[in-house]
Amino acid sequence: MQWVCLVAVVGATVVGVALFVRGATRIGRTAAVGRPTPSARLRPVGQRLRTLAREVLGHGRFANRPFVRAAHWLVMVSFAVLVVTLLTAYFQIVDPHFSLPLVGHLVPLEWAIEVFAWTSLVGIVGLVAIRVARTPRTGQDDSTRRRSRFFGSNSAQAFFVEGTVLVVVVAVLVLRGLEYALADQAGSGTANPWHFPFTAWFGASWAAAAPTTLEAAVVVVATVKIAVSMSWFVVVGLQPTMGVAWHRFLGIVNVYARREPDGAPALGPLQPLVLADGRPVDLDALEDLPDDARLGVGAIEDFTWKGLLDFATCTECGRCQDQCPAWATGKPLSPKLITLALRDHAAATAPYLMTTTGEQLADDSHRGLDLIGTGVIDADALWACTTCGACVQQCPVDIEHVDAIVDMRRYQVLMESAFPKELGGTFTKLERQGNPWGLPARARLDWAKGLAFDVPVVGADVESAGDVDYLFWVGCAGAYDDRAKRTTRAVAELLHTAGVSFAVLGDGETCTGDPARRAGNELLYQTLAAQNVEVLTEVGAQRIVVTCAHCFNTISREYPQLGGRFEVVHHTVLLERLVAEGRLTLLPADDERRVTYHDPCYLGRHNQVYAPPRELLGAIPGVQVAEMPRSGADSFCCGAGGARAWMEESIGTRISTTRAAEAIATGADVIATACPYCTVMLRDGVAAAASSDEDVSAGVGVPEVTDIAVLLAERIAR
Repeated sequence: MQWVCLVAVVGATVVGVALFVRGATRIGRTAAVGRPTPSARLRPVGQRLRTLAREVLGHGRFANRPFVRAAHWLVMVSFAVLVVTLLTAYFQIVDPHFSLPLVGHLVPLEWAIEVFAWTSLVGIVGLVAIRVARTPRTGQDDSTRRRSRFFGSNSAQAFFVEGTVLVVVVAVLVLRGLEYALADQAGSGTANPWHFPFTAWFGASWAAAAPTTLEAAVVVVATVKIAVSMSWFVVVGLQPTMGVAWHRFLGIVNVYARREPDGAPALGPLQPLVLADGRPVDLDALEDLPDDARLGVGAIEDFTWKGLLDFATCTECGRCQDQCPAWATGKPLSPKLITLALRDHAAATAPYLMTTTGEQLADDSHRGLDLIGTGVIDADALWACTTCGACVQQCPVDIEHVDAIVDMRRYQVLMESAFPKELGGTFTKLERQGNPWGLPARARLDWAKGLAFDVPVVGADVESAGDVDYLFWVGCAGAYDDRAKRTTRAVAELLHTAGVSFAVLGDGETCTGDPARRAGNELLYQTLAAQNVEVLTEVGAQRIVVTCAHCFNTISREYPQLGGRFEVVHHTVLLERLVAEGRLTLLPADDERRVTYHDPCYLGRHNQVYAPPRELLGAIPGVQVAEMPRSGADSFCCGAGGARAWMEESIGTRISTTRAAEAIATGADVIATACPYCTVMLRDGVAAAASSDEDVSAGVGVPEVTDIAVLLAERIAR
């Protein structure tokens, strides 16, 4: 029987390893179909390795799910530690008394095997229990099913992977018990709890069995252990789209090749628009573009190799889907489902695109197959994204969803002229008037009328921006929207009171280009951005203060791509500093107000500014801060980002209404934020929530929505 078992497991091993290598090779060749990345993804090696070790061993992306974090970590580590038991099992089929030479009875190794076997058993049982409890069921209504992060995931594959781990871990523990019983019968000095710390208790109960029975049991269990393990390799090798299994290996590569080598999420600046050879496209390069140049991503081969690796790495865990504001409000967009659709399409299409000899393609007819509106990606899903970054922030394997979505938008806008009709008017207004409202530049200083002091304009009142402490970048919303003007005036008054000199550009300002870029109109963005970089450089801008989170992100993080490097500070950060330095005197409050703070996505997740706004709120007399359940890095979007502020929201519930309802539920008197677009969206959301809630519509608990700067200005001695 032993030799039959040995031949069987060796054969299974050869087949399993061969198929696994074949599957890995296919994934690698599929990724190679993609374009080069616009930035280095393999260097600096040392920093990337340190980040990889920190991310993999620390499981930082699981921080808000402590049990899942611990369980997954134990299962992951046991996968590596218990490999030694797999090697031992081959020899145990021939000799049930076998142990590895030199190290087989080392106490640290034996303790490690048993500790990780037991803890991973607990971990995998816990993970299976979570999946069973949360997997959508056939009889449930669609809204209930959508609330599960496992909606759309392949449950059969997940249970297969988890079941394999469970069987293997149980086999390891049973083998340890049998080894103890055999050692005890042989009178070995290792038959004690020192060598079998957590299996001696049940191994002792088998010591009375006949030696031949114990030996046969070892052979059978070792055979089952190897057979199940190799079955896993066979199944996984045959299915290169089985991300729930492949992420064990691809996740390491993907995390290493992440966009930011220091470990920051792939948020903030978007990746540049690139050509097929990986060269970024700028306005100068447009003149030399070949006739067949493809701008953006319209087919699977237009993605970079990192993008294709992202899709293959997806674990189907659904954390991105669970956090997506579009999905939560009934939109067709799920970052997970988009990733899976692109993964499956890449796996089906890439074999036809792989080069054979020289530059000869296997099947050129498969090149350029459209992604949007052909059954791969739904157009409504593509345009529902707010680019809030919650998906990227949550992803444990560093998939760059936002860059992929914007790249597909770029192709739709630049190559197909296919975009929501509302954006056509927005693009025209940006082109002609330099702002999405389409208002004249001469109105950019209207917000300053009635102030008790004059607001200096660079070029008219001061020669250079270098002559003042800060250039105040007002932004389009701050200049044109009546609700946002309150914030602009408050910031100007606070800076004036604190003795901080500042000046503005007046009609020299134009839109930073954020809405154009997020909507996919990269060329319009570059036109606007290049104009601003030129103006800011000419006026000698060194330090810039902004009130808009989108302007903050664009000027500080994206203008460097065009050569514009400036020191940019958000107004909440500067005001918090001025309060801390005692340059603003706060008056005592006559009453208490309960305030909840909404984190703007482009200030928080995209730029990691969380503490200063809260510290500023905490310094205002009479303010009692009440956090919403989803705050900080887990904050829920207001719905304005990704140029969504300029598009109709006709599918599902309005995102702003959902967020406003969450804020109202805190019992807050005031919803404070730090971005004019958040202020506008949340005010609309509060109005909508009030109309659907009897208590709120009756005037009970209707909160005010305003910027932190306005709250601060109300408590300042002048």
